[in-house]
Amino acid sequence: MKPAFTHCALHVRDLDTSIDFYRSYCGLEVVKRHSEGDGRVAWLASPGEEGNFVLVLLGGGPERAQDKDDMTHYGFGVAKREDIDEIAERARKDGILQWEPRDYAPPTGYLCGVRDPSGYIVEFSHGQPLGPHQD
Repeated sequence: MKPAFTHCALHVRDLDTSIDFYRSYCGLEVVKRHSEGDGRVAWLASPGEEGNFVLVLLGGGPERAQDKDDMTHYGFGVAKREDIDEIAERARKDGILQWEPRDYAPPTGYLCGVRDPSGYIVEFSHGQPLGPHQD
């Protein structure tokens, strides 16, 4: 038996606001919706990846509080180091930057953290052996 990692599910406070965040900051698109009311559910994926991995957002959840030193997160890779600085500047202006851009020893790379509308931390990184590797 060889299990495949297919999705991550997060309970979010406001489904529509969260969808907007993941579209805008992460480039994800809604690939499936179901249910109604506070319990609405949306599946989001990177374009062309909906058959491999989806982020499932479950509406009606609580807000999450995470300490600045808590490294619990999930991550997105970007193609250029400059992308990290652009994301951090935008998040700073939006009041949602959790971790300032910083270099870490390999394999971690250059990264910043952004707080989504429910309080989950999303890491954006460059230089990890995962995701885009262009410069």
